[in-house]
Amino acid sequence: MWTLSGFSDEISPDFTEQCVVAAGLGLRYVEIRSAWDVNILDLEPERLARMREILAAHGLRVSSIGSPIGKIFVDEDFPAHLDRMRHAAEVARFFDAPYIRVFSFFLRPGADPAAHRDEVIDRMRALTRVAENADVTLLHENEKGIYGDVPARCLDVVRSVGSPHLRLAWDPANFVQVGVRPHTEGYAALREHLAYVQIKDALAADGTVVPAGQGDGEVARTIRALRHDGFDGFFSLEPHLTVGHAAGGFSGPEQFRRAWRAFTDLLSSEGIEYA
Repeated sequence: MWTLSGFSDEISPDFTEQCVVAAGLGLRYVEIRSAWDVNILDLEPERLARMREILAAHGLRVSSIGSPIGKIFVDEDFPAHLDRMRHAAEVARFFDAPYIRVFSFFLRPGADPAAHRDEVIDRMRALTRVAENADVTLLHENEKGIYGDVPARCLDVVRSVGSPHLRLAWDPANFVQVGVRPHTEGYAALREHLAYVQIKDALAADGTVVPAGQGDGEVARTIRALRHDGFDGFFSLEPHLTVGHAAGGFSGPEQFRRAWRAFTDLLSSEGIEYA
């Protein structure tokens, strides 16, 4: 039985409404990225404590911290960002979250990824050491415009760091938006490193984000392959059906429900049980 989660701030800025809608869909987990329009890493301790109370009141746990770690340019100051990673680890421990989503640093327009590879790997190793010390696992997301935006460089990052505390999050829409056919061109190479799947689809023609199974993200093929391979990680809804931008995305309650229906209908059509 597969476990569903979702970026709850796609539902509403208000954390209580996030949890009401998520629990109403039967979700037992959420991925937390922001609450009350404040990034999770910038919330005061009192608000974090309030979030934990609200989660408990709705029977919800946290699958991952949807952090912005690694969403700076590769030539920007790193020591301060590493401190932010240490705080992200503290937040993950506070919520008993096993994962923290991270990125492998934006490249300046026109930059050659190969020219920045060594710096990226050094930084990813430093981030992973923090995760190792905190006993949490980082999930590298294949975001557009970062070093690891295509399968070959995602594989380079995770293999070069070589730690069980750095795994991969699979985002099919992001792959589509950089010209990759996700399952066809990436699945075989990345499968052994996948720990988490983000549910978002997109059209290859113009990058428009659409519900799962309605785009070119090869979502159905991917879930069939994952079932065949015995995958048992999280599937986290990140619909971006109203707006998407570098800091995240938003759908609203109804569009979030629409995204949930699209994915659960797809699972049901494949005979896959979920909770």
